[in-house]
Parts: sequence; structure tokens; C-alpha cells
Amino acid sequence: MTTAPESTLPAGGVLSPAYRLATLGMVALIGIAAFESLAITTVMPIIARDLDGEALYSVAFAAPLASGVVGMVVAGNWADRSGPRVVVTASMVLFAIGLAIVGTAPDMVVLLLGRLVQGLGSGAVIVGLYVMVSKLYPPALHPSVFAGFAAAWVVPGLVGPVVAGTVAEVASWHWVFLGAVVIALPAFAMILPSLRRVPPTLPGVDGDRVPWSIGRIAWSVAAALAVMALNLLSELPLAAAAAVLAASVVVLVVALRPLLPRGALVAAAGVPALVLLRGLVGAAFLGSDVYLPYMLSAQYGFAPAASGITLTLGAVAWAAASWAQGRLGDRVAQRTGIRIGIVLVLVGVLSAGASALGHLHPAVVITGWALAGAGMGFMYPRFSVLVLRWSRDDEKGFNSSALTIADSSGSAIALAVTGAAFLQLGGADEPAAFVACFAVAAVVALTALLVSGRGAPRGR
Repeated sequence: MTTAPESTLPAGGVLSPAYRLATLGMVALIGIAAFESLAITTVMPIIARDLDGEALYSVAFAAPLASGVVGMVVAGNWADRSGPRVVVTASMVLFAIGLAIVGTAPDMVVLLLGRLVQGLGSGAVIVGLYVMVSKLYPPALHPSVFAGFAAAWVVPGLVGPVVAGTVAEVASWHWVFLGAVVIALPAFAMILPSLRRVPPTLPGVDGDRVPWSIGRIAWSVAAALAVMALNLLSELPLAAAAAVLAASVVVLVVALRPLLPRGALVAAAGVPALVLLRGLVGAAFLGSDVYLPYMLSAQYGFAPAASGITLTLGAVAWAAASWAQGRLGDRVAQRTGIRIGIVLVLVGVLSAGASALGHLHPAVVITGWALAGAGMGFMYPRFSVLVLRWSRDDEKGFNSSALTIADSSGSAIALAVTGAAFLQLGGADEPAAFVACFAVAAVVALTALLVSGRGAPRGR
């Protein structure tokens, strides 16, 4: 599809008649995903108690991240072959099925199965939407679209944790997920007309099209299995855990190499460094985020609806900062904005660790996490902008997939480490367990700050 030059961009930008339905539909889908993400973090302490699943607490978050890696690889390959239309459709179906399984889960094993299915769908739909943006919108509108994706967290951020906590208290946590299925259906219906406007990718003049990458798909499955094994270490005897740890790390490193741009694991300049950096900042943020409501509930006595206050303020700050960076445009260089965001995330993580260590007033961690959310909002759209800017047309699906693979893999690995530390140090009843989780996240954030100095690819 040929994009319009900047001089012919329609008045109104992403909300002009030509793009309005596509923009609103995609933002609505991101909003559903945002609500689900905030909901599971808010109600997971209740689920862990109800299903006797504290030992698998971190696995419930890692499972969709692990399966999401497979979904992203398949979606990226599929989108490069056939365009985003069929990718977005199939992934939304999987996402809804996963939510339904979680919402009807009678035990932790079934819940984890549902989370795996849900992760396949959510991982794939993100890649499909990113490729849809590159096909449907001119490059000059990409920053505004990605800022809109981040802004889609505003309403879920304002009401999501409170709604999820209240539903769990008044009715049951099951309805938090079943309700999400209901609201996902009309959101998907909104983008169907826009999907039809995006033509499928056709074979080139020589009759060839991007082939199925069976090898990459197989490696993504291996990476997902390694991530899940890492998150189950705490369930194994010490000797077995050590053996599984060594094997999983080797498999994970080998499996991720073909799934990421060459040089990503060593932070090579350009897209590879961006991909690694996205994984690091995602790990630092999520590695702390999933334990904040748990800490406020276990250590401060907050009710489920109230414990989501950190998530609410963090999500709102995320969206506000994303809007601000979109308005600033190139007045703040993209890589400078990323560094600013990392510093703010580090401040938020350290405030959480200090609160757990010294039982500080809860306002400390709540305020600190709002700063962390602002940092994420200020830098996250910049990753997508730079990756699309620095990628050839035939790389956009692969690199968009790699960006989210790194995000999910990094977060899942961080959850494995924090989950093991959390259980080894006594779980929710021990402040030291929470301190250890936040310390791990702080180390990851510092590493990200070092990697952020890598430059642009040559000639860009």
C-alpha cells in the first residue's frame, strides 16, 4: 500500500475521516488489553489465596509472556507473508478463548493453561497492529498512533484496578475475565472495516513471498519452554533446580538468537540495541509492578480495590507522559527521551524497595510508581518509532516482532528471578521477600541505563 507524502496528509491527522475508525478501533483493542493487564495484577493476590497458588504467583504472569513469544514470532512471519488482516483476526479469537478459560478456571493449573492461550493471542495481536499501522498510516503519523496506543491506558488506568478489585470483592474474580471477553467483541468489530482496507501481501514479480520460517517458530517454542522452566524452579529440589537452570539458560540464549536482530544480545548499535533495551526496561518495570499490589495488601493491609492505586496512578502517568512526548515531537531527541524514561523507572523501583525495607508511608511507593509510569510513557512509543524508522520494509514485521519478543522474554526472566527470591525469603509475610524483588528490578534498570548509550545504525 502506498502511503501519502507528508504534504498531502489529511487535516485532523489520525482522527481524520480516512483514519478515524482504524485509530479508534485499534486504541479500543489496546484498552481492552490494558484493562486485562491491570485486572490480573490487582486480583492475582485474591486468586493465589483462593486457588492455593502462592507458589505459582509469578508463573501466572510469566505464562502469557512465554507463550506470547511464540505468538509474536508466528504473527511477525505471517504478517510479512500475508499482511496483518488474518493475523489480527486469528489472534483476537485466541485472546478471547484464553480469557474464557481463565474466567472459568477451577484450579491454578487450568488458570495457567488459560494464561498460556491468552498469551498466544495477545502476543500476536500486538505485532499485527504494529504492522497494520505501517501499512495503513503514512510515517509522519506513526508517532501519533503509538502515542494513542499508550493513551489507551488512561481509562483502564483510572477505573480498571478499582473495577477489578470491586468485582472480585462483591461477586468473584472469575467475572473480571469473563467480562473482558464481552467487551472485547465489539472492540474487535470496530476494526473489521479498517482491516478490509489493508490489502493482503501479494507475491513479488518473481512469484515469491516471504516463506514460513519453521526454524524460527521452533526456536520460539524452545524459548517459551525455557522461560516456563525457569519460572518453575522453586517447585523443584535443589539439585534438579540447578540442572534445569543451567539447561534453560543455554536453551534460552540459543533460541533467542534467531528471533532477534543480529547483535541484539550484545547491544549492537541501532535496532539490535533498541530491542535489547526494550527487554531490559520491560523487565525492570514488570518485575516490580506485579508485586506492588501484593505488598500493599500483605504489608499495609490494603483491600483489593485500594491496592490497585499504584497501578492506577502509574497507568495514568504513563498515558499523560506518552501524550506529552507526542506533543514535544523532535524537540526531545528520541534516544534522550528513552534515557529520561529509564531514570524515572529507576526512581520508582527504588521507592518501592525503600518502602518495603523501611515500611515507609504508602504515599512514597504510590508517588514513586507514578514517576515510573511517566518514565515508561515517555519512552515506550519511541522504541516503536525508531524501529520502524530504522527498518527496511521487508524487516518491519520481523523487527516489530523482535521488539515485543524481547519485552516479553525479559519480563518473564525477571519474574523467574524475582519469583524464586520471593519464595525463598518467605513470601508475602516477609518484607525481605519484597525488597529482593525490587532490588533485582533496580539492577536491571541500571543495566538498561548503560545500554541506552548505544548509537544509531550507520547511515541512519
